[in-house]
Amino acid sequence: MAADTPVDYIKHHLTNLTYGKLPEGYERADGSVVEETTWTMARTAQEAADMGFMAVHVDTMGWSIAMGVLFLGLFGFAARKATSGQPGGLQNLVEMTVEFVQGIVRDVFHGKNPLIAPLALTMFVWILLMNTLKLIPVDYIPTIAHAMGLEYFKIVPTTDPNGTFGISIGVFLLILFYSFKVKGPGGFLKELSFTPFNHWALVPFNLVLELLALIIKPVSLALRLFGNMYAGEVVFILIALLPLWIQWTLNVPWAIFHILVVTLQAFIFTTLAVVYLSAAHEDH
Repeated sequence: MAADTPVDYIKHHLTNLTYGKLPEGYERADGSVVEETTWTMARTAQEAADMGFMAVHVDTMGWSIAMGVLFLGLFGFAARKATSGQPGGLQNLVEMTVEFVQGIVRDVFHGKNPLIAPLALTMFVWILLMNTLKLIPVDYIPTIAHAMGLEYFKIVPTTDPNGTFGISIGVFLLILFYSFKVKGPGGFLKELSFTPFNHWALVPFNLVLELLALIIKPVSLALRLFGNMYAGEVVFILIALLPLWIQWTLNVPWAIFHILVVTLQAFIFTTLAVVYLSAAHEDH
C-alpha cells in the first residue's frame, strides 16, 4: 500500500476495489496479457476504468450491505428486547430515532401511505451508518485490506457516486410509481403539461421544464450527498499526509465537526426524498 508520492497516496485512497471484465488481449499493469475475456479484480485504477460500466465496486457494495444488516440487526434486537418499564440505552436511542423520523414525515408528507415512514427511517439510519464510517482513520481498514492481498479498499459507500445514485434512483422510481398510481397516467401527463403555465400554447415549454425538474431530483439527491462526503474524505486524507503531531491537532476537530456533517447529510437526503414523494401523492 506504500505510495511513492502524496499524489499516489491520495489516488490510492480514493480508488475503489473493482471487479469487472477485461477483454481478450488486454495488457495488465504487470505486463501479463489476458488470454481470454475474463472477470477479475482490477489491479490498478486504469484497469478499473477500462472495465467500463458493468464493473462492480466491491467495497461500496460490501459496506453498504454490512451497514444495512447492522441497521436491521440493531433495530430488530431493540424491538425484541423492548420493555414498557425502564428502557435500556439502545431502546432509548431507537425510540428517539423513530420519533425523529416520524416528525420529519409528519411535517413534510401530506398524503396517506404506510410505506413512507418506514422508508424514511431506513434511508436516514442506513445513510447515517454509511456516513459514520468516515470517522474511522483513513489508513486503518486499507492497511488491513492490503495485508489480505487487496490493493484498493474504500470503506465509505457515500463517497462513491455509484452508492449515492443507487439510493436516489430507488427514490426516483418510487416517485414515478406513485405519480402514476395516485394521479393516473393522464393526470400525471396533464400535470407535466400545464405546470407552471396553465395554457395549451405553452405545453411544449412546460414539458421541457417539468421533465428537467423531474430528472434533476435524483441527480441532486445523489450529488449533494456524494459531494459533501467525498470532500470530507479528501480532507481526512490530506490531514493524514501531515506529520503525526499536526495530524492530531487537525484530525480531532475535523472529526468532531464531521459528526454534524454526517448526520446533517442523512437528514437532508431523507427530508428531500420525503418531500419529493409527498409531491408525487398530490392529486390536483
